[in-house]
Amino acid sequence: MSIWSKYKSDITFPSLQENKIVDTLIIGGGMTGLNSLYFLKDQENVCLVEANEIGQGVSMNTTGKINYLQDNTFVLSLKKGKTVLAQEQLASQIYGMKLLLDIITKEQIDCDLEAVTSYLVTNQESNVKILKRVEHFLQEHHIEVTKLDRKLSFLYGIGVKDTFVFHPIKYMIGLCKALKKRNIYEHTKILKIVAGENCYYCHTKDYCIRAKKVILACHYPFFLFPFLLPMRSSAEKSYLIAHRVKENEKYTYITLESPSQSVRFYQNGEDVYRICLGESHDISTKQNDEAHFKKVQSLFSIDESSIECVWSNVDLTTLDGRAYVGEIKPNLYLATGYQTWGMIQSALSGKILSDFVNNQVNEYQHLFYPKRKSIDVYSQILVSGFKNTKSFLSSKYYPKSWYSNSLTFHFQHGKFIAIYNDEQGSHCVHPVCPHMKCGLIFNEVEKTWDCPCHSSRFDLDGQVIKGPSNYSIACNVKKTKTLHD
Repeated sequence: MSIWSKYKSDITFPSLQENKIVDTLIIGGGMTGLNSLYFLKDQENVCLVEANEIGQGVSMNTTGKINYLQDNTFVLSLKKGKTVLAQEQLASQIYGMKLLLDIITKEQIDCDLEAVTSYLVTNQESNVKILKRVEHFLQEHHIEVTKLDRKLSFLYGIGVKDTFVFHPIKYMIGLCKALKKRNIYEHTKILKIVAGENCYYCHTKDYCIRAKKVILACHYPFFLFPFLLPMRSSAEKSYLIAHRVKENEKYTYITLESPSQSVRFYQNGEDVYRICLGESHDISTKQNDEAHFKKVQSLFSIDESSIECVWSNVDLTTLDGRAYVGEIKPNLYLATGYQTWGMIQSALSGKILSDFVNNQVNEYQHLFYPKRKSIDVYSQILVSGFKNTKSFLSSKYYPKSWYSNSLTFHFQHGKFIAIYNDEQGSHCVHPVCPHMKCGLIFNEVEKTWDCPCHSSRFDLDGQVIKGPSNYSIACNVKKTKTLHD
């Protein structure tokens, strides 16, 4: 669990207990879904459903930076010589940041908002030239750039002062209170969406919501068609450690090179934590989570006794470095692929999606059009297809060399089952993802089953933590034949 999960909300939401007819349905109760609901708050007939609990998905695992100085947006475009595109991207991110800050100010949301200086840094000589180009680009656009603080021992770096950090769950709960909890449903999982005449029928296990317009604000939509998201994206996993330190140094940084390293500070009363991120990789490779956590601990020289929380996060990365936000079918809207920078993008996406619903044109919607076409996209679709196939095939070998003796694999009725034993007893699952039948990887640090293809996640007993899978992998323990018998 992330450090943000220690905050316990004082409000609850009901689950759906009846069929409903609405103008707009928002699926997903994270940052994007709640921001979309906020921008549609003047609509009388709009509702939001969350499969689990508000704010407990990918939004809970972020570092909580409100920062436009990013490696994978306008910097990537500058690297490719696309100056005009870089200008539009920078403007969109500053606009998204303003939207988020305006909401916090207007609604007086207590979310530990703090102004910090944010740095983009490098230790590689080859990246110094790129950073100097970024510096010149920012100055051309009247953004004050500060030199690297001497306490940060990097080869080169630039910083901006007009950036922030905050507590993402406090923000989301504060937003729910500002919305007066109106038409928000938890533990309401949409299992199927069927197109009707001028509407969509969105089915839970027991009920149906008929909506004229639907916003998919979930991290990874559970359907394959019409968008073919697995062919248009890949998933990147990062590893985070929050550990106690003496001083809040009020800066953030991220390295330009890959895998990137990132730091921010968080102060909760007298307690101060440094949140460190590193070891990011495509989920189809390098699946020994314990080794990655140890590497992050070593990279940032973190003493074991100071560690408060460890957790991982999975972000969708797109083929050309820009999020997918907009209409994918008439009155069906999508927002995903935030490239590890979801806080600003969630506010921007919420505004774009609400403008679509209100039949208004947003000046940035063309940047994130989901079905955009380019040479980059076509070439990367082939690469993405190869990665997915490779990941699917390699996932089918269930026992991994790093697994402990607490985990055993067996046959039961012609199927594999996996049993993990701990002080609470035996936890039995079918280690196959219901989404597209990829074999699951056991994360021994966080005690979860993780899909190396499309990032579904399940707890020790097989219950879904996050999609795209909608179904559990739980099974009953019976007399079995071990894998090696």
